[in-house]
Amino acid sequence: MINSLLGIVVVSIVGFTITFAYNDKVIDSTEVIASCDFPAIYNFGDSNSDTGGIAAAFYPMAAPCGESYFHRPAGRGSDGRLIIDFIAEQLGVPQLSPYLDTLGTSYRHGANFATGGATIRRINESWFANGVSPFPLDIQVEHYTQFKERTTYFYNQGKEESDKSRLAIPVEFSKALYTIDIGQNDISAAFRMLPNMEQVRAIIPDIINQFAAQLRDLYKKGARNLWIHNTGPIGCLPVATVKIKDPAAGYLDEHGCVKDMNDIAIAFNKHLFDMLTKLRIELQQAAITYVDLYKAKYELISNAKNQGFEEASKICCGYHENGEDVWCGNKKRLNNGTEIYAGSCNNPSTVISWDGVHYTQAANHWIAKYILNASISNPTLPITKACNPLH
Repeated sequence: MINSLLGIVVVSIVGFTITFAYNDKVIDSTEVIASCDFPAIYNFGDSNSDTGGIAAAFYPMAAPCGESYFHRPAGRGSDGRLIIDFIAEQLGVPQLSPYLDTLGTSYRHGANFATGGATIRRINESWFANGVSPFPLDIQVEHYTQFKERTTYFYNQGKEESDKSRLAIPVEFSKALYTIDIGQNDISAAFRMLPNMEQVRAIIPDIINQFAAQLRDLYKKGARNLWIHNTGPIGCLPVATVKIKDPAAGYLDEHGCVKDMNDIAIAFNKHLFDMLTKLRIELQQAAITYVDLYKAKYELISNAKNQGFEEASKICCGYHENGEDVWCGNKKRLNNGTEIYAGSCNNPSTVISWDGVHYTQAANHWIAKYILNASISNPTLPITKACNPLH
């Protein structure tokens, strides 16, 4: 028997009851909840979870990206693994192949549709001018739709197991985990394009509504287990703070982050939480987990030294001084005639920020451990149990 009211689902099975209080952080059960067996992960998002999509579409990442784990550029804007890689490891699933990368690719255990620079809304800018991906969330969902339809067709046409070995198994689409980490670039673009914070704040409901539309579309296409990250403390990114000199009182918070920018991120996250709360009532067969990534990242940044890191404002790979920028792995002749190569720092494992925007592998690992134990998830189930009990 299934009862659903105000976002609470009660499932009674052979004499015992499991209650999932989706609108609160209370999970009560008279039995131990069994772990989910996610056969695959399908990921959507921006560079925070892009494992090579934008690199396949345009240009590969430059060395020293990837140096700490892959020992070569591996499509990630980091020295090593991203949070999505640690999620895959936790679930015993291979690292996700980018949908846009056709070389040596297996999709048996999922696919990654994320691309660096991606947004929720379509933004009338280009990758070459502002680093905005031509693959916003609705296009990523369309890629997933085509992927699912074509995979099912070719899988059913396969005569031998060897014909199917790199393909997802069609019956497993509804059992897979769908992870989404996107929104940061919508806010960043709004900062760039709009004249004041009031106007930035005013567009948040539209961004969230478009996000909801894509979640409904994924649900319509069979997605049932949704793991959704909120956006992080944008105002703490070193690229936003490193050039600030003599800020006005109250411009920065006690940890050196731009307060107004973080306030917008917090407002975005509040709208996202409220939207997901409503979707739990609407999409009754879905298990929707909201993950407070903002809290995890801000906790790390505000306690960097206590967690074994250097100052949170340090950038490992890149040069951003005296009004000039040389991005990680690039060379540039400065205005004073000096040629700069933006290489890696000596020990990325002690630095939070890889390139001023993205996190190092060490920071991603710290954050991943924080989010995977359910302490900042709603409902408070670890990722290994964040599935619909009926699937």
